[in-house]
Amino acid sequence: MKRILITGAAGFLGSHLCDRFIAEGYYVYGMDNLITGDLKNIEHLFKLDTFEFYHHDVTKFVHVPGKLDYILHFASPASPIDYLKIPIQTLKVGALGTHNLLGLAKDKGARILIASTSEVYGDPQVHPQTEEYYGNVNTIGPRGVYDEAKRFQESITMAYHRFHGLETRIVRIFNTYGPRMRLNDGRVIPAFMGQALRGEDLTVFGDGLQTRSFCYVDDQIEGIYRLLLSDYSLPINIGNPHEITIKDFAEEIIKLTGTDQKIIYKPLPKDDPLQRQPDISKAKEILGWEPKVGREEGMKKTYDYFRMLSKEDLEKTEHRDFTTRNKP
Repeated sequence: MKRILITGAAGFLGSHLCDRFIAEGYYVYGMDNLITGDLKNIEHLFKLDTFEFYHHDVTKFVHVPGKLDYILHFASPASPIDYLKIPIQTLKVGALGTHNLLGLAKDKGARILIASTSEVYGDPQVHPQTEEYYGNVNTIGPRGVYDEAKRFQESITMAYHRFHGLETRIVRIFNTYGPRMRLNDGRVIPAFMGQALRGEDLTVFGDGLQTRSFCYVDDQIEGIYRLLLSDYSLPINIGNPHEITIKDFAEEIIKLTGTDQKIIYKPLPKDDPLQRQPDISKAKEILGWEPKVGREEGMKKTYDYFRMLSKEDLEKTEHRDFTTRNKP
């Protein structure tokens, strides 16, 4: 039985990855310090003989006993609310955490896949974004703690690959959505759906003409799975190339939820990207991957998940304006 360590296991993507690899017959070690993760996402796995959970911070020394074949490093705050609230921890998990896990992979002779992000492209001047684009990032802006943590993560991963011959994979994840997202994490989809479910007007930042490309979680997990098992060591984009403006997307949410809210506008946060669309040519060619779930289908599944949340969950996840939230 292959053994895999998944960090950030109680988070949105991490928990879905745990499900996938258990379904594929792996023994899964899940690791999370629960700073943004939630045990509810993985509690259904605790009864299994093929799952083991470690409550641990990867910025400290990481030890897993015995054989280890693969590591997936998904431990990191991943939303504006989180990394503006805990900027130091965000930098540390990208730097110290990645260093610790690369060292563990080297010690175990394991292949490691690092979760990077489309944020390495910053506010892009190339559209759509290819893996060869170096990005346009403000290193000292409020978003820099996340952007630079991920850029450093890629650099040290490639250094281990080139210097130590470590088997490494790097996935650049574009906007992904689906069940188990947190309503209060500041990202577009949970923010809109939370407001709709609470009967609030939908908040759009800027003029709403900025674009995003949304990938359903099942497609994202499939792309990550294929990349891990591939022979490709350079970064690769995994995302849905179908682009939409935030204003049009807000109108889609109002139609989906059957509500009659208005759209209200607030100032655009500093360094917020104006365009985001992946070029997935490499994923198609190398992995034979492209997204299968359309936005209408994926959004209905996501809305059904959020609608099942309790009233208390909705009340404690009121929308937060992260334009000025730079301190805890």
